[in-house]
Amino acid sequence: MGKRILLHVCCGPCSTSSIERLLSEGYEPVLFFSDSNIFPYEEFVKRYENLLKVAEHYNLPVILDEWKHDEWLEAVRGHEGDREHGERCSICFHFNLGKAAAKARELGIDEFTTTLTVSRFKKSSAIFQEGKDYSGFAEIDFKKKDGFNRSIVLSRELGLYRQSWCGCEFSRRGV
Repeated sequence: MGKRILLHVCCGPCSTSSIERLLSEGYEPVLFFSDSNIFPYEEFVKRYENLLKVAEHYNLPVILDEWKHDEWLEAVRGHEGDREHGERCSICFHFNLGKAAAKARELGIDEFTTTLTVSRFKKSSAIFQEGKDYSGFAEIDFKKKDGFNRSIVLSRELGLYRQSWCGCEFSRRGV
């Protein structure tokens, strides 16, 4: 058995190569789907269902956090019109990492990280900056070691739904 790590998961496709890498490095990931930024609710459910396919493939546990979109909207209030990669995204990263940090503490897991760093559309440095506020955050850049391209291959193999935006209604404007 490896060392347990809580993996905040944004979607099934991003989880694939992140899980594969953690397993190859001797970790035992516990998957945590906490994404109140995703809108509408049907999209949240669709992404969760695809994560379940991945979890079954790797035989890993999944913890579903309650969808609290109103709470997330309150966190980003005043930043709805921010450009992508701006302050709204940093607030969102902080919000989701805070949920993951709390769940890791609750479960007695010393380390946590996020699949958000696998996306070529997200700046890992911005995610790491927000993670510094939380004890136990492991700065793992899942883009490294060809993680993004590997996630595409694995997503195809598993027949996963791949979305074209991060999930919030404000980022969807450009889709």
